Amino acid sequence: MSATSAGPEIERLVSLLGKLPGLGPRSARRAVLHMLSRKEALMLPLAEAVSQAAEKIKPCSICGNLDVSDPCTVCSAPGRQGHVICVVETVGDLWALERAGAFKGHYHVLGGVLSALDGVRPEDLNMAGLIERARADQVTEIVLALNATVDGQTTAHYLADKLADCNINLTSLARGVPVGGELDYLDDGTLAAAFRSRSSVS
Repeated sequence: MSATSAGPEIERLVSLLGKLPGLGPRSARRAVLHMLSRKEALMLPLAEAVSQAAEKIKPCSICGNLDVSDPCTVCSAPGRQGHVICVVETVGDLWALERAGAFKGHYHVLGGVLSALDGVRPEDLNMAGLIERARADQVTEIVLALNATVDGQTTAHYLADKLADCNINLTSLARGVPVGGELDYLDDGTLAAAFRSRSSVS
């Protein structure tokens, strides 16, 4: 589908979908054609769902998660460990940890990481809110679950400095060999992190 074979409405839809992660112009055109061929079953319900999501979904004022309620369902869920906060870069990271079911505390979404190259400064991220939460009496541990990138590690070090005067235990996720991973297929950085994070065998 070229610019001359489709009307402006279709081209606008292709252009908007093409801005989504993982969707280039060709994939966007295929998606649009698929939706148009299933207008009643797919396109109209999708348009309604997007409209409702844009109207109702908002960031949680406590942790930064996206939800229709504020506080979000994670922050307001009974039985979660309020004394532990897990710091993540994005809402997607929060959702990934929730899918794994390995963490039962509360979260804090930074909204990104520090980056000199991209011009992301501390004031551009949700760091002030984290420091305020860290000073609360009930918080005893903060887990830095940031990606193992240069910017992620820079952000972790910055937060460690800012939280040094808080009476809390600051931890980070272990780095190393994933479950089911084979050494021959792992990159050098992962192998090095695995050795640094090694533990005793009981």
